[in-house]
Amino acid sequence: MKNLKSILHAIPVQEVVGQLDVEVVSLCFDSRQVVFGSLFIAVRGVHTDGHLFIEKAIAFGARAVIVEELPTETLDSVVYIVVADSALALGIVASNFYDNPSKKLKLVGVTGTNGKTTVATLLFQLFSELGYHVGLLSTVQNQIGDRIIPATHTTPDPIQLNHLLSEMVEEGCDYCFMEVSSHAVVQQRIAGLKFTGAIFTNITHDHLDFHKTFSSYIKAKKKFFDDLDTAAFALTNEDDRNGQVMLQNTFAYKKTYGLHSGADFSARIVESHFDGMLMNIDGHDVWVKLVGGFNAYNLLAVYGAAILLEQETVRVLTAMSVLTGAEGRFETMKAPNGVFGIVDYAHTPDAVENVLQTIEKLRNESQQIITVLGCGGDRDKTKRPEMSQSALRYSDRLIITSDNPRTEDPLVIIKEMEAGVAPEQKSKVLSIADRKEAIRVAYQLAKPGDIIVVAGKGHEKYQEVNGVRHHFDDKEILELTFNEE
Repeated sequence: MKNLKSILHAIPVQEVVGQLDVEVVSLCFDSRQVVFGSLFIAVRGVHTDGHLFIEKAIAFGARAVIVEELPTETLDSVVYIVVADSALALGIVASNFYDNPSKKLKLVGVTGTNGKTTVATLLFQLFSELGYHVGLLSTVQNQIGDRIIPATHTTPDPIQLNHLLSEMVEEGCDYCFMEVSSHAVVQQRIAGLKFTGAIFTNITHDHLDFHKTFSSYIKAKKKFFDDLDTAAFALTNEDDRNGQVMLQNTFAYKKTYGLHSGADFSARIVESHFDGMLMNIDGHDVWVKLVGGFNAYNLLAVYGAAILLEQETVRVLTAMSVLTGAEGRFETMKAPNGVFGIVDYAHTPDAVENVLQTIEKLRNESQQIITVLGCGGDRDKTKRPEMSQSALRYSDRLIITSDNPRTEDPLVIIKEMEAGVAPEQKSKVLSIADRKEAIRVAYQLAKPGDIIVVAGKGHEKYQEVNGVRHHFDDKEILELTFNEE
């Protein structure tokens, strides 16, 4: 329970109707979660406007509401706080309600199109290996030390986010590493948080269904860096063409990493194999269990962040040799007949190309690459033909299938992916809407030694069809298929 006046600290209030000297028992922006004594924040969302539910929230017991626009009728028993941006106010009031937990540990955010989950997870693993008590907020899962908490979004809503951070503080966490999505930045989910550092991985074609233009997508990522203070560090990928854009106008301490440029933290791949690679990082050789140029960038970002967090170089490099990465990211398996399987979350044209390019460099001339790939429904449609094009650059066979169709017709999505297939490539492509059947057909086409890549869903354990999530696990299906004979 908190005093309303105290949790409004740092919020630019335009008008107050009623008395602020009331006690608040909980925060809600969903009227269905209101209890007696709640503060209801009316947020204008993508699909609905919280202002439409003010009356319902009050009926359920809300004693105070934060609004951008006052209702036509107000009640003497309720306090109304008018602000210009209720989403921004929600973030700040959530931080205040939970005693600003982000100021009591070192919070590092990771943003970018690809690599967010891997970098955040590797940092969590690294600092755990170094002996710290650590928190993780990621697409795959949230974690406090050894305790795992299921994740529903890449970045949780401000109330859930601050609640998790407060639990981390209570349990003695020294650090928290979290993914910061572009949606979260635009929707003010990270408002009110104090970041010790920010990491930029890369930016490629994705989420244009939400941001509409690539320029807006870049600006969303950049805002995360613009809002950092002078005590924070900003670490960016120097080899990405928009890496330096992230550093423009930020007050943070600026550092870069890269494989090809004169960055502050540099590395090169010395040897690469299916079970790992030998990297030279800032003049030190280290064997790591991850594979591919994209993972070399991820590991270098982790190394740079650890050094900026004042960790000792040799200890960091030693710990890096045991890191395993995130679930559903380049996970490998082998069938009894010698067929290789790789499950990866790659769901953008660039990510698909990176994964397949890595495999292309590791395979021998006799090994085929057979890729199973779909695109999610109700998401950026413009990338669908590009996904097929990326896959066909390195695949001997491509099976276009369903991903999470959501409310769209899977056959329509497949048709839009087929638009990226050139006439001379059609003989290499099959379209099978049933994802389970597509994986089985890929195995039937494979000879011993061939490589099946199942891309797009990675760690996900469901397939969403018409609003219903059905159990579906690419890794589980592939393993069952490999052992059916």
